[in-house]
Amino acid sequence: MKSIKISIPSLIENIKIIESFIDNAREKFHIDDDIYGNIMISVTECVSNAILHGNKGDASKKVDLELHFDEEEIKFIVKDQGEGFNYEELKDPTSPENLEKAGGRGIFIMKHLSDDVSFDDEGRTTTLKFYMY
Repeated sequence: MKSIKISIPSLIENIKIIESFIDNAREKFHIDDDIYGNIMISVTECVSNAILHGNKGDASKKVDLELHFDEEEIKFIVKDQGEGFNYEELKDPTSPENLEKAGGRGIFIMKHLSDDVSFDDEGRTTTLKFYMY
């Protein structure tokens, strides 16, 4: 398994660094166009959540992104230094009573575009998996 790591300060403009990281991984690991868009949207959304909600935009806190690649899957692990969140109690952002409220849409998108999403360390660590076939 191959892996690459990057760490960025929690500033929303650093999303462009994450986009470059994903573009480089696309070339290095020959990621198919079919999943590239899903990876780009899911991972940048996840890192945005880590910056804005996890680390509350505190530039002194870091967001770590790890990529693990093998023939069958590519996995992105995003870690923040925040207080975590209760991922068991996320409301469905598409249900009528929740449409007006902000929140939960990013995770909803990640779950639909990734093959698997899991949370660890009280929500401070998110793992996104994409199958390569």
